[in-house]
Amino acid sequence: MAAPCRMMASRSLLQFLSCFSRTAVGNAGFRQFSSTSVCRAALQSQCVTERPASPWTLMAAVCLQRLPVISADLSPIEQQFKDIMYQMELEKSVLSDHELRLLEDADRLSRKQADDYDSDEEDVKDQEIILAQDLEDSWEQKLRKFQPEPRAKADVDKDLTSLERCLSNTLLLLAEQQVGSEKMWLLPQTQWQEGETLRQTAERALASLPAAGFKATFLGNAPCGVYKYKLPKALRTVSSVGRKVFFFKAILSESSPPAAPNAPILWVKKSELQRYLKPAYMMQVERLFLSL
Repeated sequence: MAAPCRMMASRSLLQFLSCFSRTAVGNAGFRQFSSTSVCRAALQSQCVTERPASPWTLMAAVCLQRLPVISADLSPIEQQFKDIMYQMELEKSVLSDHELRLLEDADRLSRKQADDYDSDEEDVKDQEIILAQDLEDSWEQKLRKFQPEPRAKADVDKDLTSLERCLSNTLLLLAEQQVGSEKMWLLPQTQWQEGETLRQTAERALASLPAAGFKATFLGNAPCGVYKYKLPKALRTVSSVGRKVFFFKAILSESSPPAAPNAPILWVKKSELQRYLKPAYMMQVERLFLSL
């Protein structure tokens, strides 16, 4: 019994399959194995396992924007159009209840000043009469006490780490990233890991910031842009030439606690990007900037 087993073990897999294909299994409706197809499949699997890794490292970055909180200041032509529309609305509108009450009070006062005035004709008993003009005076006093918040705060607008700056503008989040031996201002990014999607990588990049706590709404599962750059020559290797960064858009959904004064993040306007981003990178980011 040991001798036949030893002979079967000494045969190669290819010989065994070729012998198996000549048996009568075809009568049972099975497809016969071909030695050429088996060799082709073996070669393909060998090529897959020996395929070299890409020299480009995949990255995902998030373009997080804070939308305007208040309306922007009107331009001169917008202010003129607003005044015209207000005047047209005033001329075509009907009288409000308060305006009708003012007319009634004026009519009552004119009747009281007439010589033939009879107080018994007034349908007013022992009640205190509050005139519409008295109400206007009280409202005017309350309005004088009301102090609206300023639309712009010089001290806050200069703090680039504050979410309260430039409330009438769209702001973009930048983070300080280490690229080789140099620190640069970029969109928050991190390297893709095996087993996760690029969007999950972008979400991880946002959550890994030192000033974490941002709650964002991502606009889709697919990237909206890509940027490719090479590493400095001193850092390039055969297996690592550069980076491919895939951008994802996101909108800040909830305000986060204020960041520390020295936090490595910035909230910048579109006009301020050139101060912190390199020209080639800024061209890609400007396309994603949703300026409202």
